Amino acid sequence: MTTDKFWLKSYPPGVPAEIDVTQYKSLVHLLDEAFKTFAERNAYVCMDKFMTYGEVDVMSKKVAAWLQSRGLKKGARVAVMMPNVLQYPVALAAILRAGYIVVNVNPLYTHRELEHQLKDSGAEAIFVLENFAITLEQAIAHTDVKHVVVCSMGDLLGGLKGTIVNLVVRHVKKLVPAFNLPGSFRFKDIVAQGASMKFQPSEAKLDDVAFLQYTGGTTGVSKGAVLSHRNVVANVLQNHAWLKPSMDAHKDTPQLTFVCALPLYHIFALTVCNMVGTRIGGLNILIPNPRDIPGFVKELKKYKVNIFPAVNTLYNALLHNPEFANTDFSGYLCCTGGGMAVQKAVAEKWKEVTGCAIAEGYGLSETSPVATANYADSKEFTGSIGLPISSTEIAILDDDGKPVPLGESGEIAIRGPQVMLGYWNRPDETANSFTSDGFFKSGDIGVMDERGFTKIVDRKKDMILVSGFNVYPTEIEGVIAGHPGVLECACVGVPDENSGEAVKLYVVRKDPSLTKEALMAFCKEEFTGYKKPKYIEFRTELPKTNVGKILRRALRDEVKAAK
Repeated sequence: MTTDKFWLKSYPPGVPAEIDVTQYKSLVHLLDEAFKTFAERNAYVCMDKFMTYGEVDVMSKKVAAWLQSRGLKKGARVAVMMPNVLQYPVALAAILRAGYIVVNVNPLYTHRELEHQLKDSGAEAIFVLENFAITLEQAIAHTDVKHVVVCSMGDLLGGLKGTIVNLVVRHVKKLVPAFNLPGSFRFKDIVAQGASMKFQPSEAKLDDVAFLQYTGGTTGVSKGAVLSHRNVVANVLQNHAWLKPSMDAHKDTPQLTFVCALPLYHIFALTVCNMVGTRIGGLNILIPNPRDIPGFVKELKKYKVNIFPAVNTLYNALLHNPEFANTDFSGYLCCTGGGMAVQKAVAEKWKEVTGCAIAEGYGLSETSPVATANYADSKEFTGSIGLPISSTEIAILDDDGKPVPLGESGEIAIRGPQVMLGYWNRPDETANSFTSDGFFKSGDIGVMDERGFTKIVDRKKDMILVSGFNVYPTEIEGVIAGHPGVLECACVGVPDENSGEAVKLYVVRKDPSLTKEALMAFCKEEFTGYKKPKYIEFRTELPKTNVGKILRRALRDEVKAAK
């Protein structure tokens, strides 16, 4: 299948049709170059503590040397289970520079979810914030993890401040449940030990694997999207190219400041904030807990922000905080929306308050993530997901995999250097997700217009999108079905003002005394927050096909009809 790339006529001036991935040998090469070029610049700030590129360089080498001293072979998987704290980018750089593969883990996972991801990836080491170490303790026995590094909030905040923060987190707020991980190491100790060890620079190549980025993929079982150094380098260069017209218009800004409120374990923040920010020598403001909106707004008031990637939920929450309107918006040059649909009302209010339009984009973990984007310097919200970015082709396909005429709806398929190698250890799933000529089938239904702009109109998959996170009914139903009081169940996404969609669970009871409260408590134990059903409805039966398969689509149609 070939596309004539007619959308290139709609490109903003200065954005190239193609990017050259081979200007870097690997992601490690990109990091090394940035650390050297911007050594004196601040790279990150978290809780008022700044860290320069030079400091990240030195510390990540020490951590890399320590990891290598553990005897891990090239290509070993190392998990990172932390929110946005200073140790995260240090660990990330260390793992890649040592020649290993990063496995990003949501720190809010339950032990069941964590155990699956560690087992599936074959991770042999993990960095975990002590707040979540109890979860690891409950999961580790059935995994291959042999090396545990425990981090604390205050590790890199400096002597007295770090001590005070740790005291408050542990003893005042009581956010660190007691845990027992025999043989584990403290982050500060491995940095000290690594200082006297020899670091052997990785000879990583573009086609080596860099990340296992876990996602539901096209079915319900969480699986690792295999992202190579080439995939991520490509998307960094693509995003940079797309951002350049805005940057050129603000050449008097000596250093661009990014808001990194989206979690670094999520591909959007990992690439768009951390990696793009590193390549251009930007400053990333790390926000460990963006749910604390008043605290978040206080942080925003301290800096002149330039680039603000976020999801609709976060934009909306900030707009509802009265103090947000009093922050300085004069530096805003690009606000990007992704992860979930940006709602028109939110976009219009954001423009009204900040003066900066939200430029919506589209992508998936499988595309590292960005595949399409609106102009970075958009003056108005378009309601579309924009144009295919440099070196990227989009095809709109019918059910037989054939392109549909412009203006007709079909499945969005993506081909480009940012598209993953496949799913980790799942060749069948990988084969089912690609066309024979290498287009990744997204599962989203879209319509492309004559200029090349695409709008998403529906979802082919049963996936539910909660605040930018994929929730797969198969996983939820599989766990709920294990409850002794449940006969059968099904779940679908329902519209939600705050999160875009929420999970609604339909249950036929085996035990008539089963209550919604009891089932909610069960769900709290089994699922991280965004996966938990927000609504539960008991029924005497569920709609089924003539062969007995539960019809989720019929339940979704009921939801639409009730609107």
